[in-house]
Amino acid sequence: MEIRKVQFTGGSSYVITLPREWIDTRKIKKNDPLGVEVQPDGTLLITTAIEMEPAQRVREFDLAGITEPSYLFRLLIGAYISGYTTIIIRAKDKLPPFVRTVVRDFTQMTIGQEVIDESEITITLKDLLNPAEMPFANTIKRMFVIVRAMHEDSITAIVMRNAVLAADVSARDNDVDRLHWLVARQTNMILTNTTLSRRMGITPVMAVYYYVISRIIERIGDHAERIVGNATGVIEKEIDAETLGRIAQASRLALDIFERSIVSFFDNDMKKAQRNIESIRALETLCDETNSLVVRQETPDAIALGYIMESIRRSGEYSVDISENVINYLVEHEQMVAVKKTRR
Repeated sequence: MEIRKVQFTGGSSYVITLPREWIDTRKIKKNDPLGVEVQPDGTLLITTAIEMEPAQRVREFDLAGITEPSYLFRLLIGAYISGYTTIIIRAKDKLPPFVRTVVRDFTQMTIGQEVIDESEITITLKDLLNPAEMPFANTIKRMFVIVRAMHEDSITAIVMRNAVLAADVSARDNDVDRLHWLVARQTNMILTNTTLSRRMGITPVMAVYYYVISRIIERIGDHAERIVGNATGVIEKEIDAETLGRIAQASRLALDIFERSIVSFFDNDMKKAQRNIESIRALETLCDETNSLVVRQETPDAIALGYIMESIRRSGEYSVDISENVINYLVEHEQMVAVKKTRR
């Protein structure tokens, strides 16, 4: 770290010189504007990125050696999450047939990605979404609503023996993935672009906080899908009412913990978060009691129901993780959160 002394000039101005190497590297000249931003920890950020428009980043993929559709799809998702605004797919001679299928799946599974140019050897995708128009809080709320409904419907499908409803739950998991990838993309863009951070009114630390919560909700959604996946073999079977009742009761308790975790998150309330963490014991006890009933079923059914109970338990445990993250964040940033509430 270089130490530079503050100088006092003109009777009212405090001045500090900037490192010559930094000036030369960024080709800054006399009278060029620089952005100065106060960070939450009191440090100053000095940047040349003062334009309001986000930086345009281009990623090109050469199809030489890429023969697996799943690999190409993963590359596209990686470029999307990394924050590239333009993605170009290029072939030496002619695009293989699978490429257009992968691109179509990719544009359906992501938000804001569209094909803007296409030829026999190239496909160009452009991000048409203004990231500042999708606040993190709105996305998290939307994910919560979808995942809660998925979990509720997965249990209803078992109790009501409704295979159609079970299939619909699995389909909705794609919606959760799309929203989680959007949060991941916005987080990466904010970490590399202070301008976007200012436009969205969110610090990089807060963006990472939202990303962690988004990831946990996405995992709870995965367990809702696993519930219906394991329910396939038991939906047509006659399961005794007591076992089904206990499964439904455990599900309701897990969802209560999930909802309280989201409330503590948006309320920035450490005490609510702590009470919610302590409530996991009741769910664990109920799951253990229910498993003692599950093992009485025929072996294939007992295994499937055991996996269902494990997913219910894990959903509650992941919800507790949200409350733990609330406390971890507020221990460091509670004062800053209080200032924001006062300004509102």
